[in-house]
Amino acid sequence: MAGDTKPKGGWHSGRFAHTFAAIDLGTNNCRLLVARASVEGFEVIDAYSRPVRLGEGVALNGALCGDAIERTLTALGVCASKIERNAVTRARHIATEACRRACNGGDFLGMVKERTGLAFEVIAPAEEARLALASCENLLDPAIPFALLVDIGGGSTEVSWIRVIPRNDRSGGVGTEVLGMTSVPWGVVTLSESCTLSQPRERPLSRACYDDMVERIRTDLRPFCATHQIGGAIARNEVQMVGASGTVTTVSAHHLGLKRYNRTMVDGSRLSRDQILRICDELSVMSVNELTHLPCIGDDRADLALAGGAILEAVCRQWAAPSVRVADRGLREGVLMDLMRQADREADPLCRRGH
Repeated sequence: MAGDTKPKGGWHSGRFAHTFAAIDLGTNNCRLLVARASVEGFEVIDAYSRPVRLGEGVALNGALCGDAIERTLTALGVCASKIERNAVTRARHIATEACRRACNGGDFLGMVKERTGLAFEVIAPAEEARLALASCENLLDPAIPFALLVDIGGGSTEVSWIRVIPRNDRSGGVGTEVLGMTSVPWGVVTLSESCTLSQPRERPLSRACYDDMVERIRTDLRPFCATHQIGGAIARNEVQMVGASGTVTTVSAHHLGLKRYNRTMVDGSRLSRDQILRICDELSVMSVNELTHLPCIGDDRADLALAGGAILEAVCRQWAAPSVRVADRGLREGVLMDLMRQADREADPLCRRGH
């Protein structure tokens, strides 16, 4: 990887002196963004996403398996090549639930460093929630005092309870304070493996099985809801909800009738609670084979779509917020924003003198 470039001042200092990279290695996907700073945020100059299913079998066996490791190493080799080709000078690479949970997660990341040169850190759920919020902050309405941010992952689901603070000095006019967060130990991969693994692809799930998935999630959400008295705030119309995950973006794309996924149309879109519950109900009675034929689901997501729908339905049944703002952004974007702020601080003469 290329070394740091020396800041030159003006437009060539701080964030503008660097090319940044961020990898989010999750239970299901391996995602890379390479970007440069722009006046409005950052401009993506390269990207890569691959459904590697790193967490396949972890919920059952407690360890990463050979096939998943090889798929992921191949994908990370592509990421390393892109990072080198774009002469990246600042990077942070993070791993989440699969590596947190697997007994051989540390050994695997050692192998990644040896094979690709990429150094990863395993982040805690609270850091995962913070990064997701950093990327979604400007989707929040400053007029609504609280927010729920729901990030449905492959291995876990993070929910953050947020105070929204109107701020005139920020782009988007919003500041935030995290009042609490919870990490539910079920994501689309782990819930699928636990509940639907033996289900024939040509047969729909039984209603009892689907309802059991919904209830598992709600059981884990209820204590968090009670602790923060979220239900009362929703009843007073004081809560907005943001969904940041492949499940939520897929449901939005399905609702919009897209034949091919279009990030510009999906990111920032809104789904009413009734629309979400109707779509989840429609998908719940379809077999995996039927789901593969739906645009924006296809082979990559079909066997995970039922678990994803069950998690999203559980969230919407637990919290009757009138709508969900859809975010096609997540940990990578949060990492990039952190890296740019850090570069600005290091280029500031007052910060360099320790004032």
